This record gives sequence, structure tokens and C-alpha cells, in this order.
Amino acid sequence: MTTSELTSNELRFSRYATASILGLGTALPSHSISQSDSALIAQDLQITQRWHQALPALYRKTGVRTRGSVLLAEETNGDTRRQSFYEVSSPSKPFGPTTSERMQIYAKEAPPLLFRACHAAISQSQIDPASITHLLTVSCTGFAAPGSDLELIEKLNLNDNVQRTNIGFMGCHGAINAIRVGKAIVESDAAATVLLGAVELCSIHQQYSENPQQLVANALFADGAAAMIIGSKIDDELTSNFSEGSTSNHSWTIESTFSKVIPETSALMSWKIGDYGFQMSLDPQVPLCIESRLHAALSSWLESQGSSIGAIDGWAIHPGGPRIVQASGASLGLTQDQINPSLEVLANHGNMSSPTILFILDQLAHSNPNPKQVVLLAFGPGLCIEACLLSANLSAVRPFLVNGD
Repeated sequence: MTTSELTSNELRFSRYATASILGLGTALPSHSISQSDSALIAQDLQITQRWHQALPALYRKTGVRTRGSVLLAEETNGDTRRQSFYEVSSPSKPFGPTTSERMQIYAKEAPPLLFRACHAAISQSQIDPASITHLLTVSCTGFAAPGSDLELIEKLNLNDNVQRTNIGFMGCHGAINAIRVGKAIVESDAAATVLLGAVELCSIHQQYSENPQQLVANALFADGAAAMIIGSKIDDELTSNFSEGSTSNHSWTIESTFSKVIPETSALMSWKIGDYGFQMSLDPQVPLCIESRLHAALSSWLESQGSSIGAIDGWAIHPGGPRIVQASGASLGLTQDQINPSLEVLANHGNMSSPTILFILDQLAHSNPNPKQVVLLAFGPGLCIEACLLSANLSAVRPFLVNGD
């Protein structure tokens, strides 16, 4: 039997189909800013001089070296005038641009950044864009309708009957929430192919604030986009019948996802819409809470999947900040080498919120060519733990190919 002879219904009802990541793509803004230059801008935007002298040291402690922003006209090189969106606080505009003005930037800049990431994921997977049946979009930094999803349909040449779902305002773990949805779609319909795209423009929410928690957020967050293709992996009993037109490559099988709300922690982290952008609060107790609660939660889940913390050879821990990564590592007993991929992405790109976890996965795929199991791990307002268990699949067959059949 050839690939073309396998009907949609035969794929749909096959008990052998499991969800796999068949392609991954990332995208960054055209220009970035060094952390030292970013501190200079933050000093200019202070309402008073209260934290003026402390800001450079605070920015250094974040572990961030450079961050991308759609607001930059060109590389800064110490010249803070290379962005014009944020102006010095004044009596008429003491808190910077309004939320409406910030959303105008989001509506203009988010779609092209997300397009680049999605295009890269499709190219890596070698699928025909017309075969994509479901489109999942993830974002917590902006709203617009028509939005990025409709622009993707047009610019990527997707079918106009592709089924859309938006995972909105779920914070830094939003991509894991979307992976859960994509897994459910593919495993309920093996003929489905899912495009997942996450885009965040965190830099449009710089706050003119003297709140220490907000100052830390200003120093951490950045812009970026990432995407993946989720499709069917067909087990050997079925793949042995595929024609030579199909190709095999390394991919990840999505084994399981995990979610846990930690009781009595809702005040520790928040992301709220204000009149002058979205406002982040990040309590200093968050790392301590993670360190004390994470091990037991993940151990129980991984054991239910026939695995264990010690069996995981790749960790993609969302870098909410260096202390959160270090607290996660301490709780799980990880080595410095195991947490370094997360710290390196933080250093090179900052905290891009939901896409960041996929940047780390991409780095793991390049730095560790033969991992057996990988865990994606992120935290968000709640306080919520979200995780995803991936296993390496070295012979995934894609039912939809550009030159298949």
C-alpha cells in the first residue's frame, strides 16, 4: 500500500497514530539592544530619580546580554535615541504611551514576526502548507482582530477553511498549553496537521514605574516568535507500507503534558491590562515557591509516564529570570550543564514569554543530537506549573509532504 492509498479515514481511525513535532522555527526582530544600553533608556524614562543609580546594576543581574525589540530603528551602540516610541515622562504623558497606542504597534509588528517563524517551521517540516488543517496562535502581549492568524492564512497560502484557535493571555507557558491542544487534535484525527505559532512583543509594555517588581520585568522581557508543526507519527507496523516518496527525519513525539496550580500563590505573579500597557508583578518569593514545590509535582507525573527526573536528558526550563531557572535546577537536582541552555537563551534573547521555551528546544536539538527524553517546563500566573514530555523519534513519517504521494 502506498501513501496515497492510505485514505484520510484510515489515518483518522488508526490506533497507531501519535502526535509528533515535525518542524520548528524561530524569529527575532531585525534589531537588538545591549542590556547596558537598555539600562540607559530605563534611566531616561524614570519618573523620579529614586532608582536612577540602581538600574544599571539591576539590569546586569538579570543575566541578559542582549534583547530584540520591534521598536528599535537600528542597533543602539550606546545611542538611546535609536527608538522613538518611548519619550521622557512629562506632565501631559507621565506614564508613556497609552494601551491603545501600544496595541497599534502590536497589530502592525506581530504578524510579520510570526510569519517568519511559521515559514521556517513549515520549511523544516517539508509539508505542503495547504495540508495544514488547524492553526493555533499564542500571545499574551496584544490583541487585534482581524489578527495574526488571518494574515498567516493569506501569506502562507493556507486553506481558507483551516480551523483556528487562539491561546490568549496565558503568559509564559502559553506554548505548552497550545502543544496540549495540538496533541489532542492530532491524536483524535490522524489526518490533521497543526501549525502552532507563538508571538510576543514584550517591549511595547515598558512601564514608567518605581515599583521594584515592575522594574525587574522591564529589565527581563523581549520580543520574539516561534512556531512548530504537529502531525502524525505512524508506528512501524503502518510505516513499513509507506512508499519511497515519504521521507524520514528526526522529530519529537509528544508523550504527555502536565499542569498544576499551586494553592495560595495567586498573588505571587500577575499580568494585568492597565491604561498604559500591560503590567507585570513578580514576587521575590516565586523562586522559593518553585524550589519547594516543583520536585514532588514533576516526580509524580513522570513516574505515571514510566519515566523519572533522572531519566530526562534534556531540560527546556522557561527563564522567567535567572533565579527561577536556578531554583528549578536546585529542586530537580540538575547540573549546571542541564540548566545552561535556558540561561544561554535568556542571555542572548531575554525573556520572550511564550516563544522562549521553543527557542530552548531548538537549541537542545542542535547541542544534544541524540536526546532520549526532553521536558519543557514553564510557569505562569496562578502560580501554575506547565510541562510537556517529549521523546526522540528518529524515524517519523509525515503523511503530508510537498513531494509525497
